Amino acid sequence: MEYGQCLKNRIHFIDEVRGFAVLCMIIYHGFYLFGTFFDNQAAMGLFEFFMPVQPIFAGAFIFICGMSCTFSKNNIKRGLILLGIALGMTLVTTLIMPAVGFTGCEIYFGILHFLSVSVLLYSVLSKPLFGIMPFAGIVVCAVLYAFTSGIEKGALSYGELFSLTLPQSLYKTNILMPLGIHTKDFTAADYFPLFPQIFIFFSGVFSGIYLSQKGYPDWSKKKSISFLSFLGRNALLIYVVHMPVIYALGYVINVII
Repeated sequence: MEYGQCLKNRIHFIDEVRGFAVLCMIIYHGFYLFGTFFDNQAAMGLFEFFMPVQPIFAGAFIFICGMSCTFSKNNIKRGLILLGIALGMTLVTTLIMPAVGFTGCEIYFGILHFLSVSVLLYSVLSKPLFGIMPFAGIVVCAVLYAFTSGIEKGALSYGELFSLTLPQSLYKTNILMPLGIHTKDFTAADYFPLFPQIFIFFSGVFSGIYLSQKGYPDWSKKKSISFLSFLGRNALLIYVVHMPVIYALGYVINVII
């Protein structure tokens, strides 16, 4: 049975962690929209204040997605749906919105693009992945995450121990932008390159494999915070609609004020 088809079989703790990450995303994007489109200095200040912790809740969301793949029976379908929505958002934000005067919201390879490619990769690699010891897989992912974390800056390295500078010719075009390789003037409203985040995703996969083999603890199956569980179960829909809703709310408030 695919995860989510029956509430009594859900791992509610996963829903709640995903829901908390979604809530953080909504608040974070709310500060961004109010600060940039409605020139609210307080909101912009809060956006900049919370910017350092954004990778934490984004990483939690990616990790949970990796875990969820291990108990979904149709990851190809999930990946293709995500990819279709992601490409639709690229069309809207790069062509339609600028045509009507909205700029600065372009999304070329955002979180949905990243997750769709990751899920499809898992679909191809799932059988060999289950043959790897989960702990070993997590360790390898941690090592590779550290090694590729500087790819946007032009290097693969382990701090001062080892450094491999990538050819600067790679960074004169945005063709390799999905990998984290792009020009200095590249900007996007939402950008999640495959490297190094793909290793957060596969760390979640290996954690899910371990728990699928050992069994999820009973406490993880109990619903504790219904609101967060609801957000987690409807994360995709919320992601798609939350920005227009926040903008509409900001517009109404701005008109009233």
